[in-house]
Amino acid sequence: MLRLVNLELQKLLLNRASKVLIFISFILPFTVLILSSIKINFFGFFTLELGELGIFNFPIIWHITTFFASYFKLFFAIVVVSMIGNEYSNKTIKQNLIDGLSKKEFILSKFYTIVFFSLLATVLIAIGSFCIGLYYSSYTEASIIFSETEFLLAYFVKLVGFFSLCLFFGMLVKRSAFALAFLFLLYIFEWIVFGVAVKVFNLDMAWKIKNFLPLESMYNLINQPFQRVVMSKYPEKIDMAYDYAVHWYELVIVLGWTAVFIFLSYRLLKQRDL
Repeated sequence: MLRLVNLELQKLLLNRASKVLIFISFILPFTVLILSSIKINFFGFFTLELGELGIFNFPIIWHITTFFASYFKLFFAIVVVSMIGNEYSNKTIKQNLIDGLSKKEFILSKFYTIVFFSLLATVLIAIGSFCIGLYYSSYTEASIIFSETEFLLAYFVKLVGFFSLCLFFGMLVKRSAFALAFLFLLYIFEWIVFGVAVKVFNLDMAWKIKNFLPLESMYNLINQPFQRVVMSKYPEKIDMAYDYAVHWYELVIVLGWTAVFIFLSYRLLKQRDL
């Protein structure tokens, strides 16, 4: 595994565009944490400091940071599809296979790299959130600090699932730009499926079906935290209560799609004449 990851890292780090995108994909999520230090002066009447609003308290900080950080995954998605596009355009995929790398090892090298970068991103977000939380949070009990850290697991699974989808699209069309366009087409397709399901069944069943689709299932891993923030400030607003927890079956659905995407990527490579 380490040999395969090292092989991919060498390719990525020799490419200037990939290095820049990797750097951006790791730095931008920390803008969420930088928000904690922002002070907004309203014409001298009062100063609003986001960190003092309680949104960086434990345990809600795990929810907030992972939710917003997940929106920056598109930058590394470009790296993932570029890994495949460059292999075909530079003919390195054929050379790797000639040099003794099996097709299974080729796909695994991409997948292991995805897991490596997803794990690294998760660790960095965990460390950043922990430090900001210690500074701003009024809770210092370990039981509270480390509660809801399952959002970190959801963040990791979400990244691995999304990048595996990008890997499949990269293998399918062999071009980075077209692969990213397929993400948009999949988003539209899922809403079309939802609309048809509403017509055929009902609204409740339509949402249940949509929740099993790739992009929607990945989004559901970390629900939006806005209502939760409002509820924490105004507990009497019980009408805003909703289920924001990370559920095991949501993780299983995304892991299932991840396995499907990796398998399909391997099948495409195995059947394709290089």
